Amino acid sequence: MDKWKMQWNCLIAPTRVPGVWKRKGGGHLVRARIVDPSTGRKREIRKVLPEADLATAYQWLTDQRDLVRAGRVVAQLPKTRFADFALSVLEFKVEQGHLKSAKSVERWKHTLEHLIGGTVTADEARHVPGLGDYFVDQIRPEHVEDWRAGIVGLIRAGEYSPNTANGWLSILRVIAQEAKRRFKLPEVFTDGVPDFDTSEHVTYPEEAPNSLTSEQVPRFLAVLRELYPAHYAMTYLGLATGLRPSSMRPLRRSGLTPDVLWEQRRLLVRRSQTIGEVPMNTTKQRTRYAIDLPEEVMAVLKWHANTQLVTPQQAESELLFPAVTGGYRAPTVLNKPFAEVSDAIGLGYHFTQSGMRRTFNDLARAAKVEAIVTRSISGHLTERMQHHYSTVRPDEQRESIGRVVDLMTARRSQKSASGTPSEPASSGESGTHRVASGTHGGTQPPASGTQNEKAG
Repeated sequence: MDKWKMQWNCLIAPTRVPGVWKRKGGGHLVRARIVDPSTGRKREIRKVLPEADLATAYQWLTDQRDLVRAGRVVAQLPKTRFADFALSVLEFKVEQGHLKSAKSVERWKHTLEHLIGGTVTADEARHVPGLGDYFVDQIRPEHVEDWRAGIVGLIRAGEYSPNTANGWLSILRVIAQEAKRRFKLPEVFTDGVPDFDTSEHVTYPEEAPNSLTSEQVPRFLAVLRELYPAHYAMTYLGLATGLRPSSMRPLRRSGLTPDVLWEQRRLLVRRSQTIGEVPMNTTKQRTRYAIDLPEEVMAVLKWHANTQLVTPQQAESELLFPAVTGGYRAPTVLNKPFAEVSDAIGLGYHFTQSGMRRTFNDLARAAKVEAIVTRSISGHLTERMQHHYSTVRPDEQRESIGRVVDLMTARRSQKSASGTPSEPASSGESGTHRVASGTHGGTQPPASGTQNEKAG
């Protein structure tokens, strides 16, 4: 009884092995101090091994000494659950400014609901459990594979898009990389887990391309101007420049730092607003740039500023497209107008706000605008993204194949010899070469007396 003593919060007694003590409650406690070569200072190794015998305890202590001498950090992993750790990663990214927009934060929060609590079908018939209860250091790729298999079932049932699920998986990979870094894990628990297959998922089929042809654009704008004049200029600008609605909503027409430079006919694209009243002081692509506008576009913007800001709050606001309260328009503000106008012109498919960006790329291509100029206007950083927001029309393919056939059959040289043009005029060359001039019903802005019903 005399050999037991209370130390390090345990009743222990020495053994014949230095650094190893027997615990009165069972097992052993090990402790040593050794110089860490990475700092040149002594560090303590101490751990309670409640199930270990003397030999096992000594072996564990020896292994830890070797790790320190090799310059590896020894850390006892805290038992942190995935739910707590994932939320801490989100907080860290917000504090460090890695997630700048409110929409990005909302996307993370929504994703963590699925990763932590699980995903349930609309009728609650099926539930795919999340990873929230797992300890971070105990998650293995097999656990992620099991989660993925459950989500695949929901995708096949039509409950979720594989693109949506891949967004969840991308955030899970970020969390897994951070877990490996913070806890010195031997592997990233998402390693080897593939993306969800999107090969059979068509976002915009041929029957519903979410884009307007050059013939449909004037009709769409004319009806929109009649039914929703307050939204005409924003839509016109979106079709003429390919700007995202999130970049158009925070545009300032006045104030100390206006984004519309009326005299220079220049638009400064340098902010983005998604959710809330605080915009991000950069665009979604993390860039700032300027667009020099033709007089036709400036005339529409001036008409809007002079005639469509009808409430006192709108008149006092610095914004170019303020809501009736003077603040930012809601991200969904164009949804209802676009749906009604699409029905009115018999479009036959759903045309959304992102369709303005797709339509701009198609119109620019038809107008023979150089790709590098198109990207400088729309803000696309890569040719790949420009292609992603484009819809190749049948007449473009026919004309292009026709040019190939000309070369194949020597028709071009025959045409030249006969005095006829060697190359047929393209469908885009018969009209204007400026996208802005051909995207509304007439080159003049609406009359100032246009009714304001449904201005919203």
